Amino acid sequence: MIKILISTSSFGEYDKTLMEELKGKNLDISLNPFGRQLTEREIKKLLKDVVGLIAGTEPLTNDVISNARNLKVISRCGIGIDNIDLEAVKKRGIKLYRTPEGPALAVAELTLGFMLDSLRYISYLSRKISSGRWEKKMGRLLTGKAVGIIGMGTIGKKLSNLLRPFNCRILAYDNAPDKKLAEENNFDYVDLDELLRKSDIITIHLPLSDKTIGLFDANVLSKIKDEAILINTSRGKIVDENVLYGALKTGKISYACLDVFREEPYNGKLKELDNVTLTCHVGAYAREVRRDMEKQAVENLLKGLEMIE
Repeated sequence: MIKILISTSSFGEYDKTLMEELKGKNLDISLNPFGRQLTEREIKKLLKDVVGLIAGTEPLTNDVISNARNLKVISRCGIGIDNIDLEAVKKRGIKLYRTPEGPALAVAELTLGFMLDSLRYISYLSRKISSGRWEKKMGRLLTGKAVGIIGMGTIGKKLSNLLRPFNCRILAYDNAPDKKLAEENNFDYVDLDELLRKSDIITIHLPLSDKTIGLFDANVLSKIKDEAILINTSRGKIVDENVLYGALKTGKISYACLDVFREEPYNGKLKELDNVTLTCHVGAYAREVRRDMEKQAVENLLKGLEMIE
């Protein structure tokens, strides 16, 4: 029997038929035994004799790939592949698939929720009531705000559509501007400095790469419009969390919403602040989206296995 590993922590929780489909293919299936993101050491050990992997965000480094001698197919359940050493995969001739459309709407909706949460202090006020304080705080409207979207890929485009009823001015930054898309959807491509300077809300939707690691450092954060809101639902290593802490502490940035962190689970000093909303990398955790992503990941895995038989 062909040995399969499913490394995502919650696979099949909302669609039991996917596991039945895999079992019906006469596969030897192993699941993530820890119920969380795997470490490099753990995934390296679990991949012994595995031919096909339905992957999450665990580190598939050169060392891991090199030691997974039977691995032939990686089906990433998600859009990001920055956790995978692509050169090692190419060198080994491993077939690599992902689900690029899968999480986009869920991440875009979470981002929209972050915008409303931070403008109206929803999480902040809930925390105050829970601590015994009845503190009214004046918020702001999303309607009419200038929203800077950094990264106009699938998620950025869906977010711009979600913002239409709010009559926001969309300022977009992308290394490959789609001018036709901008004309059809009434938004403007600008350079990064202009976006930082003019946006009331800045939301990051970039892949992790050598160019984006640490992009939001002291220099970039200093250029952000005073009292702007910063949202990151892409990759934690894009933002310097220590510099962000200082900007939030001084009020240079009025509020930040983060779903991703440099190290996860997060245990840093941003937790000390009132003007942050922190979530535990749940951008794709919408039931309907999760089902679709897992279904596509299974289809990709089976397609890859058929090609190697």
